[in-house]
Amino acid sequence: MAASLLLPSPFFNNCGISKGCLHHIQSGYFHKGLTFFSGCLPKKNSSIFMVPVRAFALCCYASRTFASVGSLDTDVAGRESHVSNSNNFQTSVTSFQHSSDKLDGMKDFERELQELFDEVKMMIMMGNQNDAIDLLQANYEAVKERMNAGVRGIEEAATIDIIALGYMAIGDVKFVNALLDMLNEVVDSLKDDEPLLDSVLVHMGSMYSTLGKFEKSMSAYRRAIGNMEHIYGKNSVFLITPILGMAKVLGSIGRTSKAVEFYHRAISLLESSRGAESEDLVIPLFGVGSLLLKEGKPVEAESPFLRIFNIYKKLYGENDGRVGLAMCSLAHVKCAVGDANEAISLYRKALQVITTSNYMALDDSIMEKMRIDLAELLHAVGRGKEGRELLEQCLMITEKYKGKEDPSSATHLINLATSHSRSKNYVEAERLLRTSLEIMGRTVGPDDQSITFPMLHLAVTLYHLKRDEEAEQLALEALHIREKAFGKDSLPVAEALDCLVSIQTRLKKDDEELLEQLTRVLSIQEREFGPEGEEVMITLKKVVFYLDKLGRKNEIFPLQKRLSALGMKFKQRIQH
Repeated sequence: MAASLLLPSPFFNNCGISKGCLHHIQSGYFHKGLTFFSGCLPKKNSSIFMVPVRAFALCCYASRTFASVGSLDTDVAGRESHVSNSNNFQTSVTSFQHSSDKLDGMKDFERELQELFDEVKMMIMMGNQNDAIDLLQANYEAVKERMNAGVRGIEEAATIDIIALGYMAIGDVKFVNALLDMLNEVVDSLKDDEPLLDSVLVHMGSMYSTLGKFEKSMSAYRRAIGNMEHIYGKNSVFLITPILGMAKVLGSIGRTSKAVEFYHRAISLLESSRGAESEDLVIPLFGVGSLLLKEGKPVEAESPFLRIFNIYKKLYGENDGRVGLAMCSLAHVKCAVGDANEAISLYRKALQVITTSNYMALDDSIMEKMRIDLAELLHAVGRGKEGRELLEQCLMITEKYKGKEDPSSATHLINLATSHSRSKNYVEAERLLRTSLEIMGRTVGPDDQSITFPMLHLAVTLYHLKRDEEAEQLALEALHIREKAFGKDSLPVAEALDCLVSIQTRLKKDDEELLEQLTRVLSIQEREFGPEGEEVMITLKKVVFYLDKLGRKNEIFPLQKRLSALGMKFKQRIQH
């Protein structure tokens, strides 16, 4: 008889959960241009805009719920599945349903698994996290008791699987690791033809991938694929989910060629079962395009992204929001091949289509990122005024929907200040940055490390306004906050030191002290970027300058040789 699950009583109340985030800041000063960023976290590289894709139903009891709650998982499909209402894959017969035909006695258990997961999912979505934990813990104690009594079958494995998925949604990574260890013991002892096993293996692969345990993830996916091939054949559509999971993991560990192979296998299976213009093809096509773009092969990446665009255009018409998002991916490709004008045109069309179709709210984070990326591109091609208009639009939308005191307003103020700084309008940049600092001081507090980003921006702006003493005080304050938050040998500290040295150089501070600070920066950069990083080369030049100034000629020669070698290597990389 299948094991019973503990379901919640109807009197559980929902309560809100407060959310917080830490922002690890990494940015350069003076020696490199500043980049616009979205949210409260500056990022050096923009990520590709996601096209709307629906999640493939995992072949089991928790298939669709895991994919949607699964923003707990970092899966592309899972995170963007909410933007598509269609779900053709849900009409497919899954391996879970096949196993149900074999063991009718499992049907009640299967239903209870689904009900348990749905209930946990609902509690988490409603902010009732404590009750979700109580429910999961009650089921954990029950299954643990059965296992201690020597019962270790597929029911126990499936129950632990659901509990692990629940804790993954909550974010208790430590306990998820323990549950997966526990689950592994049971799964290793099960025969390959056990009902529900393939579903459990697919979930294990996804959870291990999210936790960064890629070898274990691949092992789980590999066994699931092998089992399904044996039962359904190598051309079965049931293979899609584990194949896509394997492709994602391979891409994550840099095995791009192999990952592309798996994506193409998924594409072939879908084309043969769904047709060459099926919307289901979007997920693997997006995976292939993203990997090729990441590998610096934009010409090859254009084909899958263009195919996605055409699929959506044919299915929904050229004025549908999904078509707009697909345009964004094509815009990234055009940027990568150097066709900035076409990229700008695609971005503008995409924003217009998404806005007029009411496909997304104006304050949606994806829409915001599109505006910011377009603004940065416009600045890069010398159209700063147009770019600034988009940044002002971002600020107005945020203030309207979230209020002027929201931390994201500070983000847009910093972006606008950056734009004005590029136009050498430092007075306006100072005003915007001070407003940003005031907002962050009230929302995150004066000692939170995230406040150091606008603080250092303001220090740079004051430096350009020749107000060096004020700039130095801000840089020192930012340095102390970062040392406390990240440790004295961290990259954020090196960046603050680099800013401080530039200011103190003009203040004619002691050369020995400045050299000591630069040596500290160099040590951190060598560890973080490697001995041949561009940042290392720039700092080495500064070190050589101060050694020469201090008359320490005997220390200069080996550094100059190193600089010469680095210069040649960096030039070759650029040419390549």
